[in-house]
Amino acid sequence: MKGNGRLPVAVLGAGLIGVDLAEKIMRSEYLECGLVVGRDEKTPGLRQAAELGLPIGTRGIESLLDAPEPFGIVFDATNAMAHAEHAELLRATGARLVDLTPSKVGRMVIPSVNGEEALSCADINMISCGGQASIPVLHAITQSHRVDYVEVVTTAASPSVGRSTRLNLDEYIETTQDAVREFTGVKDVKAILNVSPARPPATFRVAMSLLGEGFGAASVEAAVTTAAAQVRSFAPGYRITARVVDEHKVFVAAEVTSTGGRIPRYAGNLDIINSAAVHIAERGAAAGPARIGTETS
Repeated sequence: MKGNGRLPVAVLGAGLIGVDLAEKIMRSEYLECGLVVGRDEKTPGLRQAAELGLPIGTRGIESLLDAPEPFGIVFDATNAMAHAEHAELLRATGARLVDLTPSKVGRMVIPSVNGEEALSCADINMISCGGQASIPVLHAITQSHRVDYVEVVTTAASPSVGRSTRLNLDEYIETTQDAVREFTGVKDVKAILNVSPARPPATFRVAMSLLGEGFGAASVEAAVTTAAAQVRSFAPGYRITARVVDEHKVFVAAEVTSTGGRIPRYAGNLDIINSAAVHIAERGAAAGPARIGTETS
């Protein structure tokens, strides 16, 4: 910990996700952003980080490995294909990794579902924006209802989907599907991602359809309301916009708007995964060094 009681952290990646993440860390009571790393000081993301007064590195992972002081947490905001290598290289530094790529390398985490058990993991994976927006609701419904099929359709505005995310579209779908299966116990799962070119840009939203037996309006409403409130505790722009229930089918829709920072309101996809990542990192920092990164997965 620093003398101010904050845990020093670094952000690897200076794209849309990385810069918003760095700005959120600056507002944290528990974390201090000590470095934002990219590959070219002329890129917009590194320029923005420098304008915020943050130290920057321009040699990618080498900037982290050569840092004079270790970081308690490194947020990886690059791409899924690179994360495994980053995790291997950073292991010797003792840093805990919070992975914002759909790599599936570390422990998949939904803060309101398994956040407490994840605090001791050395490498945690935030799954995807669609996973963070849908799984809390899906998990809550499946705890008290029989569900045989789940479909998650995510829509994000084209300007809010950066280059790294576009490189990871297949991994996004696969990781989201795997995470839904893991957190709900439902085997038959389908995830769809729409990148919308609409103008004005579409607000980030996720539509969830569930097929099963014995759904009741009151029990589903209670599960959804509780789950949404838990998400709003760290992502206040999250809200349920539709809920339709009959005995054999449930449809739930949610929207996320960005609240605060430099990203536009429609970019809730960036806001929810970054808010979830900062939230879980803050919980780890508040719990103390003994709880950070003691397990390998």
